[in-house]
Amino acid sequence: MDDPDYLYEDYVATRLRAPRRTLVLPPGAFSDLAAPVYGDGRVEEVDADLTSRHGGRAQGQRIVVSGRVLEEDGRPVRDSLVEIWQANAAGRYRHDVDRHDAPLDPGFDGAGRCMTDSQGNYRFVTIKPGAYPWPNHPNAWRPAHIHFSLFGRAFSQRLVTQMYFPDDPLFPYDPIFNSVRDPKARERLVSRFDLETTIPYEALGFRFDIVLRATPFEEDE
Repeated sequence: MDDPDYLYEDYVATRLRAPRRTLVLPPGAFSDLAAPVYGDGRVEEVDADLTSRHGGRAQGQRIVVSGRVLEEDGRPVRDSLVEIWQANAAGRYRHDVDRHDAPLDPGFDGAGRCMTDSQGNYRFVTIKPGAYPWPNHPNAWRPAHIHFSLFGRAFSQRLVTQMYFPDDPLFPYDPIFNSVRDPKARERLVSRFDLETTIPYEALGFRFDIVLRATPFEEDE
């Protein structure tokens, strides 16, 4: 299994979030068969460009994040919703809970969405997020990362994960990254630089492919 333990002592929040009792599995229902639709309206092309939605240019290093969403057998996941959210270039989220003493960018809200195409491809234009402090332990800093939410073909395939950037010096000190104990699985959380998707004089390209699978249950293992 690539998934981290529910309780990982170094990640302090899991001490309260991890279940203490055996999971109770409800019977299957129609809601398992189709993915839900979120958002206030249609997914538009502008939703995938986080750098130019507020009447100005977002501050920071522009990047292109793209890849494919695939089934375990390699089939593309078509016409599926992909959502991202992230901190700005200074390492701050546009959220009331974030009290980090770093500037907000009026040209950047930090959230985007798109639909995969017929081959499972997705693409975002955004800003490379900054590292930020958090209260997990003394002098704790999160590596630069982008949050992903994917819905696949059915709700049972829903995946919420994080994408990291190559060669981040904070990797050895981050308990969330290291809660994935398998080194090969951790590598799959790190995007790779992609010159082919780099836009000359505009943005660096990073590729992050994602494989979805149905939620594993105890009787399936």
